Amino acid sequence: MGGAHELIGYEVDLATRDGTARITLDILPKHLNRNQTLHGGIIAMMLDASAGFAASLAPGDDLVPVLTVALNTQFLAAARSGQVVAVGRVKRAGRSICYADAELRDTAGTLLATGNGVFKYLRKEPAS
Repeated sequence: MGGAHELIGYEVDLATRDGTARITLDILPKHLNRNQTLHGGIIAMMLDASAGFAASLAPGDDLVPVLTVALNTQFLAAARSGQVVAVGRVKRAGRSICYADAELRDTAGTLLATGNGVFKYLRKEPAS
């Protein structure tokens, strides 16, 4: 996958076959902000990635590229260590736009953050 995935070090699970996409991160010191809690930007990235991958899978078995049009994030609790998991689910998928939600939880099940996004499908233009 490369890019942000490798930079941050999260794992992507698309094999759930339940309409969700899961992003897992083992929190390291490099992921913490100055308050020694998981950085909000990383939380938002995980919510965006899990909802976006769920949207990418909605049309079928193959990943369809998507572009995030909007992302709303609500931060509910802090995480300092351990592992966190973001789970994305599609609310509604149309031909060109998909709406998806995501939740971030720690291993104890504590809800840390929620998000909802709007994703645009990037379909290949027919060759002329």
